[in-house]
Amino acid sequence: MLTNTEKQFSILFFIIVLFELITGSTAALQTAHYIAKPSIVISLIFLFVKTSISLPKSVKRLTLLALLFSLLGDVLLMFVDTSEHFFTFGLVAFLTAHIMYVLVFLKHRNKEKSPFGFIAILLIYAACLFNFLKDGLGDMLIPVIVYMIIILTMATTAFLRKNRVNILSYGLVFLGALSFMISDSILALNKFYQPIPLSNISIMLTYALAQFLIILGILKISVTNSKV
Repeated sequence: MLTNTEKQFSILFFIIVLFELITGSTAALQTAHYIAKPSIVISLIFLFVKTSISLPKSVKRLTLLALLFSLLGDVLLMFVDTSEHFFTFGLVAFLTAHIMYVLVFLKHRNKEKSPFGFIAILLIYAACLFNFLKDGLGDMLIPVIVYMIIILTMATTAFLRKNRVNILSYGLVFLGALSFMISDSILALNKFYQPIPLSNISIMLTYALAQFLIILGILKISVTNSKV
């Protein structure tokens, strides 16, 4: 169950995301968009700092690093039109954020759970996605492949928390990881394959949902010794 603080924050978060979608889709509000977009992750940082007192220090530190690198990535991607280098730097920032999340999720890995079936599904998904992207990647081929490997690893480590943490924490984090995959997939298709209608809305909705679910899931952690 959500606490009163989390319920109140959820409403505020929805308003912030709506503000970002409006400003991001309206040229006249472009200046406000530079405030709205970073506010998504900034608000999650404030929530996490305020409500993560009972979490182990290592989990708090890694999660905060994931959020800070996500915030850096958000800021860098806002300036892609200025220079293509900002996309590369943004990719590195999000790559680092994903690695931080991987390290958090591994702290509660269920060592008795096999990852191979889930990995097989992810590889099929990745192969289909790559088939669309490959002709448009050019010099970004290697960076994108590395990024895909890391985000698939993040999804796998989220999956491997099953029966090691309580069901609420597991479900929120796992759905968040999948939402992250969807968001990044839409972004990649839109950039390297062909423009997708309303892509800015679908990318930001799935991205904001991903971060929101992962942070709530981490805040809900309680470890169990249940067997698979």
